Amino acid sequence: MKKYLVYAVILVVGLLLGKLFFGGTTEVQETKDSHNHNETSVVNEMWTCSMHPQIMQPEAGDCPICGMDLIPAETSAEGLLADQFKLTKNAMALANIETTIVGQSNADNNDGITLSGKVVINDDETAIQPAHFNGRIEKLYVTSLGEKVSRGQAVAKIYSPELIAAQQELITAYKLRASQPQLYKAVQTKFKNWKVHGPQLDEVVKTGNVKTSFTIYSHVSGVVTEIAVSDGAHIMDGKPIFKVSNLNTVWANFDVYENQISLFKKGQDIKVVTKAYPNKVFNAKVSYIDPILNSQTRTVTLRALLSNKDNVFKPGMFVEGKIETGTETTKQVVVVPASAVLWTGKRSVVYTKATSKESIFEMKEIELGSKIGANYEVVSGLNNGDEVVTNGAFTVDAAAQLQGKKSMMNKSGGKTITGHERHMKMESDKVAKNVRIKVSKDFQDELAAVLESYILVKDDLINENVAASTKNAKEMLLQIEKVNMKLLKTEDARKKGELFVSPIKKETQLFVVSEDIKEQRKHFKNISAKLLSAIEVFGVNKKIYSHFCPMADSNKGAFWLSKEDSVVNPYFGEAMLNCGEINQILE
Repeated sequence: MKKYLVYAVILVVGLLLGKLFFGGTTEVQETKDSHNHNETSVVNEMWTCSMHPQIMQPEAGDCPICGMDLIPAETSAEGLLADQFKLTKNAMALANIETTIVGQSNADNNDGITLSGKVVINDDETAIQPAHFNGRIEKLYVTSLGEKVSRGQAVAKIYSPELIAAQQELITAYKLRASQPQLYKAVQTKFKNWKVHGPQLDEVVKTGNVKTSFTIYSHVSGVVTEIAVSDGAHIMDGKPIFKVSNLNTVWANFDVYENQISLFKKGQDIKVVTKAYPNKVFNAKVSYIDPILNSQTRTVTLRALLSNKDNVFKPGMFVEGKIETGTETTKQVVVVPASAVLWTGKRSVVYTKATSKESIFEMKEIELGSKIGANYEVVSGLNNGDEVVTNGAFTVDAAAQLQGKKSMMNKSGGKTITGHERHMKMESDKVAKNVRIKVSKDFQDELAAVLESYILVKDDLINENVAASTKNAKEMLLQIEKVNMKLLKTEDARKKGELFVSPIKKETQLFVVSEDIKEQRKHFKNISAKLLSAIEVFGVNKKIYSHFCPMADSNKGAFWLSKEDSVVNPYFGEAMLNCGEINQILE
């Protein structure tokens, strides 16, 4: 009996202990689940880099690749259509994105259509002062664009061997004019064809002395708009010396969209206004409509001839022209603010907001019609009541590209290549490290001197100082010249030395003569690659860091060497100063 009592006590104690240890599991699990849920809600606010979307961090800060400020990452796109994407409220606020609802507007054709245009030189009123014989300009008297030239004005002093020989012929013919009048007349005609006559020629005939140079005089009048030669230049018969234009009249060229061509005709009245004289309206008539359509802009040129006797219009000035189309019909058209439109050559796009409650966007291609004030008429692509982005459209477009959606420059969508997607592949493609060869310390010291000059060049490229980089590259060239290949005792070492040193010297020479920093950076990339290989093989008795940026050289990637572990990129300067990472440490 006692035996069963003991079993019963053990069973009761076991049940109590089980409840004690496992009875609170549900409550604990609920608490734990609640805790994890809260943690998830916090972690959901992630931050990314606009240039490197693979970067995701739970807090704001700098991109570890390029150093740019991180931006809030877009939220999940679950439940969205294929071409739609979503932005967080935080991203909307930071980008200052604003939207507006497009609507219909009364477009009374009788109010006319406003065209944008530009003042240009009237080509019908231009003339060229050509050279009428071969020679060399000793002195050019017309040297400035905008200078006024009058007919008969001296424009240049010319030396011509051809004229010197002809003068000798003229002097001889003048002496024989009594017996051979036809010969004398023929020689005079030759000079007249060269536009050389008058007092200059009379002096040669009377004195019998040959002139070594002749002054040529302008036979055109106007304002100089182009000068084709300079002092010391050679001129050839028929080639232009300068061009002049009569600015008493100018052309105003306006762009007319393809769908508007039928509204215009030659002879229509056009009212022209310019910001230079906002309170004045200049009346003109359509003088020309280009019969050929520009396939790139889908426009034709409409031209008006403007009177410019008071020199009001300057070539290059922007103008607007308003033309009454002559119809009385009024139609309802959808209009969109000009600030909402993104242009991509042939295409015009806007970003629309799918719902008023959520920040869901989608790109739409539209066809534009006439410009109505600060708005454009939308022929197709938008409906009355659509909500479009009017401020921050470029930021929204960048978000679309990062999420692989249709965008301004990516018509079909798909993942955007930022440059770092190939990072791991480029690293793996790099040739394996060169095997170290034991060489003398003297040779290592000479290579180290080259490296020191290289470091100065690198710093100059970081600071984008072309003059300093050229100066230090010259010093680097001197250090390369001092490298004594005889210090390499084995044939294998000498071969590898020539394999590295000669290309470094050649690229440095090209670097020195480059005047543009983009060209310098191309040669610096090649110098860096060869110098890296040389240091891998021979060493410099110093700790050197090899850095790599996959975005350099149009996403082909490039290396550079530094004595510090901090990443300071010489290929982009301030634009992407910290883009890159250490890929190798050379001891």
